[in-house]
Amino acid sequence: MSATYGAEKQIAIAAVRRACVLTASVFNKLVKQETLTKDDKSPVTVGDYSAQAVINTILGRTFPQDPIVGEEDAADLRGDAGTVLRERIVQLANETLTAPLVDGEKEEWGLGPSQTQTADELLDAIDRGNYQGGRTGRFWTLDPIDGTKGFLRGEQYAVCLALVVDARVELGVMGCPNLPVSAADPTGPRGCIFVAVRGQGAFQLPLDDPLSATGTRLTIPASTPETLNFLESVEKAHAKLSFNERVAEILGVRRPPTRMDSQAKYCSLVRGDGGVYLRMPTGVGYKEKIWDHASGSVLVEEAGGMISDGRGQPLDFGLGRTLGENYGVVGAGKDVHEKVIAAVLRARSEEEAEKL
Repeated sequence: MSATYGAEKQIAIAAVRRACVLTASVFNKLVKQETLTKDDKSPVTVGDYSAQAVINTILGRTFPQDPIVGEEDAADLRGDAGTVLRERIVQLANETLTAPLVDGEKEEWGLGPSQTQTADELLDAIDRGNYQGGRTGRFWTLDPIDGTKGFLRGEQYAVCLALVVDARVELGVMGCPNLPVSAADPTGPRGCIFVAVRGQGAFQLPLDDPLSATGTRLTIPASTPETLNFLESVEKAHAKLSFNERVAEILGVRRPPTRMDSQAKYCSLVRGDGGVYLRMPTGVGYKEKIWDHASGSVLVEEAGGMISDGRGQPLDFGLGRTLGENYGVVGAGKDVHEKVIAAVLRARSEEEAEKL
Protein backbone atom coordinates (compact mmCIF):
# COMPACT_ATOMS: atom_id res chain seq x y z
CA MET A 1 0.00 0.00 0.00
CA SER A 2 1.43 3.37 -1.00
CA ALA A 3 1.92 6.18 1.47
CA THR A 4 -0.85 8.74 1.59
CA TYR A 5 1.34 11.69 2.69
CA GLY A 6 -1.52 13.10 4.78
CA ALA A 7 0.72 14.80 7.35
CA GLU A 8 3.06 16.14 4.67
CA LYS A 9 0.10 17.59 2.80
CA GLN A 10 -1.33 19.45 5.80
CA ILE A 11 2.05 20.81 6.90
CA ALA A 12 2.98 21.89 3.37
CA ILE A 13 -0.34 23.71 2.97
CA ALA A 14 0.18 25.49 6.31
CA ALA A 15 3.75 26.45 5.37
CA VAL A 16 2.75 27.79 1.96
CA ARG A 17 -0.18 29.73 3.42
CA ARG A 18 2.08 31.45 5.95
CA ALA A 19 4.65 32.23 3.24
CA CYS A 20 1.89 33.74 1.09
CA VAL A 21 0.84 35.99 3.98
CA LEU A 22 4.48 37.04 4.35
CA THR A 23 5.02 37.81 0.66
CA ALA A 24 1.79 39.81 0.49
CA SER A 25 3.00 41.78 3.52
CA VAL A 26 6.37 42.40 1.83
CA PHE A 27 4.59 43.75 -1.23
CA ASN A 28 2.33 46.05 0.78
CA LYS A 29 5.07 47.30 3.15
CA LEU A 30 8.09 47.44 0.86
CA VAL A 31 7.26 47.34 -2.83
CA LYS A 32 4.88 50.28 -2.62
CA GLN A 33 7.40 52.33 -0.64
CA GLU A 34 10.81 51.52 -2.14
CA THR A 35 12.64 51.90 -5.43
CA LEU A 36 12.27 48.68 -7.39
CA THR A 37 15.77 47.49 -8.12
CA LYS A 38 16.90 43.90 -7.96
CA ASP A 39 19.92 44.55 -5.76
CA ASP A 40 20.59 42.86 -2.44
CA LYS A 41 18.16 45.07 -0.55
CA SER A 42 15.25 44.84 -2.98
CA PRO A 43 11.83 43.75 -1.76
CA VAL A 44 11.91 40.56 -3.81
CA THR A 45 15.17 39.54 -2.14
CA VAL A 46 13.67 40.20 1.29
CA GLY A 47 10.60 38.19 0.36
CA ASP A 48 12.59 35.27 -1.08
CA TYR A 49 14.82 34.87 1.96
CA SER A 50 12.03 35.42 4.50
CA ALA A 51 9.62 32.99 2.88
CA GLN A 52 12.34 30.33 2.57
CA ALA A 53 13.23 30.86 6.25
CA VAL A 54 9.60 30.34 7.28
CA ILE A 55 8.97 27.23 5.18
CA ASN A 56 12.31 25.62 6.01
CA THR A 57 11.79 26.30 9.74
CA ILE A 58 8.44 24.49 9.59
CA LEU A 59 9.88 21.58 7.60
CA GLY A 60 12.88 21.40 9.92
CA ARG A 61 10.57 21.07 12.92
CA THR A 62 8.21 18.53 11.35
CA PHE A 63 10.47 16.49 9.07
CA PRO A 64 14.00 17.04 10.42
CA GLN A 65 15.52 14.21 8.37
CA ASP A 66 14.27 15.55 5.03
CA PRO A 67 16.75 17.63 3.00
CA ILE A 68 15.54 20.59 0.94
CA VAL A 69 16.47 21.80 -2.53
CA GLY A 70 15.87 25.55 -2.30
CA GLU A 71 16.69 28.56 -4.42
CA GLU A 72 18.42 30.69 -1.78
CA ASP A 73 21.32 30.32 0.67
CA ALA A 74 22.27 32.59 3.55
CA ALA A 75 25.94 33.25 2.78
CA ASP A 76 25.37 36.91 1.88
CA LEU A 77 23.40 37.49 5.08
CA ARG A 78 26.00 36.34 7.60
CA GLY A 79 28.64 39.07 7.43
CA ASP A 80 28.54 42.73 8.44
CA ALA A 81 27.55 43.73 4.92
CA GLY A 82 24.32 41.78 5.30
CA THR A 83 23.26 43.31 8.62
CA VAL A 84 20.41 45.51 7.40
CA LEU A 85 18.97 42.85 5.12
CA ARG A 86 19.40 40.15 7.79
CA GLU A 87 17.57 42.19 10.42
CA ARG A 88 14.65 42.82 8.10
CA ILE A 89 14.41 39.14 7.15
CA VAL A 90 14.55 38.02 10.79
CA GLN A 91 11.78 40.45 11.70
CA LEU A 92 9.50 39.38 8.85
CA ALA A 93 10.09 35.66 9.35
CA ASN A 94 9.38 35.88 13.08
CA GLU A 95 6.25 37.97 12.51
CA THR A 96 5.02 35.18 10.25
CA LEU A 97 6.03 32.22 12.43
CA THR A 98 4.63 33.73 15.64
CA ALA A 99 1.24 34.78 14.24
CA PRO A 100 -1.66 33.09 16.08
CA LEU A 101 -2.53 29.54 15.12
CA VAL A 102 -5.43 29.07 12.72
CA ASP A 103 -7.72 26.03 12.45
CA GLY A 104 -5.72 22.98 11.46
CA GLU A 105 -2.28 24.28 12.55
CA LYS A 106 -0.28 22.85 15.47
CA GLU A 107 2.25 24.51 17.75
CA GLU A 108 4.64 21.56 17.33
CA TRP A 109 5.02 22.59 13.69
CA GLY A 110 7.02 25.60 14.94
CA LEU A 111 4.08 27.98 14.76
CA GLY A 112 2.42 30.33 17.23
CA PRO A 113 3.28 33.20 19.58
CA SER A 114 5.98 31.29 21.49
CA GLN A 115 7.98 30.25 18.42
CA THR A 116 10.35 33.20 17.95
CA GLN A 117 13.61 32.13 16.26
CA THR A 118 17.07 33.65 16.64
CA ALA A 119 18.86 35.13 13.63
CA ASP A 120 21.25 32.15 13.53
CA GLU A 121 18.37 29.68 13.63
CA LEU A 122 16.68 31.39 10.68
CA LEU A 123 19.91 31.62 8.66
CA ASP A 124 20.53 27.92 9.32
CA ALA A 125 16.98 27.20 8.18
CA ILE A 126 17.59 29.07 4.92
CA ASP A 127 20.76 27.05 4.39
CA ARG A 128 18.85 23.79 4.71
CA GLY A 129 17.93 24.51 1.07
CA ASN A 130 21.46 23.68 -0.10
CA TYR A 131 20.77 20.00 -0.81
CA GLN A 132 21.83 18.96 -4.31
CA GLY A 133 18.98 16.51 -4.99
CA GLY A 134 19.38 13.07 -6.50
CA ARG A 135 17.86 9.83 -7.68
CA THR A 136 17.00 8.13 -4.37
CA GLY A 137 15.39 9.09 -1.09
CA ARG A 138 12.98 11.89 -0.28
CA PHE A 139 13.51 15.63 -0.30
CA TRP A 140 11.51 18.83 -0.61
CA THR A 141 12.05 21.44 -3.30
CA LEU A 142 11.03 25.05 -2.81
CA ASP A 143 10.70 28.26 -4.80
CA PRO A 144 9.72 30.91 -2.23
CA ILE A 145 8.72 33.52 -4.84
CA ASP A 146 8.36 32.19 -8.37
CA GLY A 147 7.72 35.01 -10.83
CA THR A 148 9.68 37.86 -9.29
CA LYS A 149 8.72 40.43 -11.91
CA GLY A 150 5.05 39.54 -11.55
CA PHE A 151 5.44 39.93 -7.79
CA LEU A 152 6.97 43.38 -8.18
CA ARG A 153 4.17 44.46 -10.54
CA GLY A 154 1.49 43.23 -8.15
CA GLU A 155 0.49 40.56 -10.69
CA GLN A 156 0.98 36.80 -10.72
CA TYR A 157 3.56 34.99 -8.63
CA ALA A 158 3.54 31.72 -6.71
CA VAL A 159 4.98 30.10 -3.59
CA CYS A 160 5.87 26.57 -4.69
CA LEU A 161 6.66 23.54 -2.51
CA ALA A 162 6.93 19.90 -3.57
CA LEU A 163 7.94 16.57 -2.05
CA VAL A 164 10.05 14.32 -4.27
CA VAL A 165 10.52 10.63 -3.38
CA ASP A 166 12.91 8.47 -5.41
CA ALA A 167 12.88 11.05 -8.23
CA ARG A 168 9.07 11.16 -8.47
CA VAL A 169 7.03 14.16 -7.31
CA GLU A 170 4.51 12.83 -4.79
CA LEU A 171 3.07 16.07 -3.41
CA GLY A 172 2.81 19.57 -4.79
CA VAL A 173 1.46 22.71 -3.10
CA MET A 174 1.31 26.09 -4.78
CA GLY A 175 0.07 29.34 -3.30
CA CYS A 176 -1.06 32.11 -5.67
CA PRO A 177 -2.00 35.21 -3.63
CA ASN A 178 -3.03 37.32 -6.65
CA LEU A 179 -4.79 34.68 -8.76
CA PRO A 180 -8.57 35.25 -9.02
CA VAL A 181 -10.56 32.57 -7.25
CA SER A 182 -12.52 32.23 -10.50
CA ALA A 183 -11.21 33.07 -13.95
CA ALA A 184 -14.78 33.97 -14.87
CA ASP A 185 -14.59 36.83 -12.35
CA PRO A 186 -11.12 38.37 -12.89
CA THR A 187 -11.90 41.41 -10.73
CA GLY A 188 -13.40 39.30 -7.92
CA PRO A 189 -11.81 37.72 -4.86
CA ARG A 190 -8.16 36.68 -5.15
CA GLY A 191 -5.96 34.15 -3.42
CA CYS A 192 -5.82 30.39 -3.97
CA ILE A 193 -3.82 27.37 -2.91
CA PHE A 194 -3.52 24.40 -5.25
CA VAL A 195 -2.57 20.98 -3.92
CA ALA A 196 -2.07 17.53 -5.43
CA VAL A 197 -1.00 14.24 -3.88
CA ARG A 198 -0.15 11.52 -6.37
CA GLY A 199 -3.13 9.21 -6.73
CA GLN A 200 -5.49 11.53 -4.85
CA GLY A 201 -6.39 14.23 -7.38
CA ALA A 202 -5.76 17.97 -7.66
CA PHE A 203 -7.69 20.56 -5.66
CA GLN A 204 -8.12 24.33 -5.35
CA LEU A 205 -8.43 25.72 -1.83
CA PRO A 206 -9.14 29.24 -0.54
CA LEU A 207 -5.94 30.96 0.58
CA ASP A 208 -7.59 32.38 3.70
CA ASP A 209 -8.76 28.96 4.99
CA PRO A 210 -6.99 26.12 3.18
CA LEU A 211 -6.63 23.68 6.09
CA SER A 212 -10.31 23.26 6.94
CA ALA A 213 -11.87 23.85 3.51
CA THR A 214 -12.97 20.86 1.42
CA GLY A 215 -11.64 22.35 -1.78
CA THR A 216 -12.71 22.07 -5.39
CA ARG A 217 -11.50 19.05 -7.35
CA LEU A 218 -9.87 20.06 -10.62
CA THR A 219 -9.94 18.31 -13.99
CA ILE A 220 -8.45 19.66 -17.20
CA PRO A 221 -11.37 19.89 -19.67
CA ALA A 222 -11.26 18.61 -23.24
CA SER A 223 -10.20 21.19 -25.84
CA THR A 224 -11.03 22.04 -29.44
CA PRO A 225 -9.15 24.35 -31.83
CA GLU A 226 -11.80 26.97 -31.03
CA THR A 227 -11.33 26.77 -27.25
CA LEU A 228 -7.63 25.88 -27.07
CA ASN A 229 -5.05 28.54 -26.20
CA PHE A 230 -1.54 28.67 -24.83
CA LEU A 231 -0.38 29.71 -21.38
CA GLU A 232 2.92 31.53 -21.83
CA SER A 233 5.45 33.61 -19.93
CA VAL A 234 5.18 37.40 -19.91
CA GLU A 235 8.94 37.75 -20.17
CA LYS A 236 10.38 37.03 -23.60
CA ALA A 237 13.63 35.89 -21.98
CA HIS A 238 11.79 32.99 -20.32
CA ALA A 239 10.29 31.34 -23.40
CA LYS A 240 10.62 31.44 -27.17
CA LEU A 241 7.31 33.09 -27.96
CA SER A 242 7.83 33.23 -31.74
CA PHE A 243 8.27 29.46 -31.73
CA ASN A 244 5.04 29.14 -29.73
CA GLU A 245 3.23 31.17 -32.40
CA ARG A 246 4.31 28.68 -35.07
CA VAL A 247 3.18 25.73 -32.91
CA ALA A 248 -0.19 27.41 -32.44
CA GLU A 249 -0.46 27.95 -36.19
CA ILE A 250 0.26 24.26 -36.89
CA LEU A 251 -2.40 23.23 -34.37
CA GLY A 252 -4.97 25.65 -35.76
CA VAL A 253 -5.27 27.50 -32.44
CA ARG A 254 -7.45 30.58 -32.87
CA ARG A 255 -7.52 32.13 -29.41
CA PRO A 256 -4.69 34.46 -28.41
CA PRO A 257 -2.32 33.22 -25.70
CA THR A 258 -2.76 33.98 -22.03
CA ARG A 259 0.47 35.43 -20.66
CA MET A 260 1.28 35.49 -16.98
CA ASP A 261 4.31 35.15 -14.75
CA SER A 262 5.23 32.15 -12.61
CA GLN A 263 3.94 28.66 -12.10
CA ALA A 264 0.47 30.17 -11.71
CA LYS A 265 0.19 29.11 -15.37
CA TYR A 266 0.06 25.50 -14.19
CA CYS A 267 -2.77 26.39 -11.84
CA SER A 268 -4.67 28.06 -14.65
CA LEU A 269 -4.16 24.98 -16.82
CA VAL A 270 -5.48 22.50 -14.26
CA ARG A 271 -8.68 24.44 -13.68
CA GLY A 272 -9.37 24.94 -17.38
CA ASP A 273 -8.32 28.57 -17.87
CA GLY A 274 -6.04 27.63 -20.77
CA GLY A 275 -5.35 24.51 -22.77
CA VAL A 276 -1.56 24.20 -23.09
CA TYR A 277 1.42 25.18 -20.95
CA LEU A 278 4.24 25.69 -23.44
CA ARG A 279 7.74 26.77 -22.39
CA MET A 280 10.37 26.27 -25.06
CA PRO A 281 14.04 27.17 -24.56
CA THR A 282 15.23 30.57 -25.74
CA GLY A 283 18.83 29.49 -26.29
CA VAL A 284 21.52 26.96 -25.57
CA GLY A 285 22.88 26.38 -22.08
CA TYR A 286 20.05 27.24 -19.70
CA LYS A 287 18.77 24.34 -17.61
CA GLU A 288 15.35 24.38 -16.00
CA LYS A 289 15.44 24.23 -12.19
CA ILE A 290 13.44 21.46 -10.54
CA TRP A 291 11.71 23.92 -8.19
CA ASP A 292 10.22 25.70 -11.21
CA HIS A 293 8.24 22.64 -12.32
CA ALA A 294 7.91 20.06 -9.53
CA SER A 295 4.66 21.35 -8.00
CA GLY A 296 3.12 22.09 -11.39
CA SER A 297 3.97 18.68 -12.81
CA VAL A 298 2.04 16.70 -10.21
CA LEU A 299 -0.87 19.16 -10.37
CA VAL A 300 -1.16 18.60 -14.12
CA GLU A 301 -0.97 14.81 -13.84
CA GLU A 302 -3.47 14.63 -10.98
CA ALA A 303 -5.88 16.87 -12.92
CA GLY A 304 -5.87 14.27 -15.70
CA GLY A 305 -3.26 15.92 -17.91
CA MET A 306 0.18 15.03 -19.21
CA ILE A 307 3.49 16.82 -18.81
CA SER A 308 6.74 16.17 -20.64
CA ASP A 309 9.66 17.86 -22.30
CA GLY A 310 9.34 19.13 -25.86
CA ARG A 311 10.19 15.69 -27.25
CA GLY A 312 7.45 13.97 -25.29
CA GLN A 313 9.88 12.46 -22.76
CA PRO A 314 9.08 12.54 -19.00
CA LEU A 315 10.61 15.28 -16.87
CA ASP A 316 13.40 13.81 -14.72
CA PHE A 317 13.48 15.11 -11.13
CA GLY A 318 16.34 12.79 -10.16
CA LEU A 319 19.19 14.61 -11.92
CA GLY A 320 19.96 17.04 -9.11
CA ARG A 321 18.91 20.69 -8.92
CA THR A 322 18.01 20.92 -12.63
CA LEU A 323 16.04 18.92 -15.19
CA GLY A 324 19.19 18.45 -17.28
CA GLU A 325 19.46 19.37 -20.93
CA ASN A 326 16.65 21.74 -21.83
CA TYR A 327 14.15 20.50 -24.39
CA GLY A 328 11.35 22.68 -23.06
CA VAL A 329 8.27 21.79 -21.04
CA VAL A 330 4.80 20.95 -22.38
CA GLY A 331 1.74 20.44 -20.18
CA ALA A 332 -1.73 19.78 -21.56
CA GLY A 333 -4.83 17.64 -21.33
CA LYS A 334 -4.40 14.04 -22.45
CA ASP A 335 -6.60 14.70 -25.49
CA VAL A 336 -4.21 17.27 -26.97
CA HIS A 337 -0.77 16.59 -25.48
CA GLU A 338 0.34 14.22 -28.25
CA LYS A 339 -0.82 16.68 -30.90
CA VAL A 340 1.11 19.50 -29.24
CA ILE A 341 4.29 17.41 -29.15
CA ALA A 342 3.87 16.58 -32.85
CA ALA A 343 3.46 20.29 -33.63
CA VAL A 344 6.52 21.17 -31.53
CA LEU A 345 8.63 18.60 -33.37
CA ARG A 346 7.40 19.86 -36.75
CA ALA A 347 8.14 23.49 -35.85
CA ARG A 348 11.59 22.51 -34.63
CA SER A 349 12.36 20.60 -37.84
CA GLU A 350 11.29 23.67 -39.84
CA GLU A 351 13.72 25.79 -37.81
CA GLU A 352 16.54 23.35 -38.45
CA ALA A 353 15.77 23.29 -42.18
CA GLU A 354 15.96 27.10 -42.33
CA LYS A 355 19.50 26.97 -40.92
CA LEU A 356 20.73 24.81 -43.80
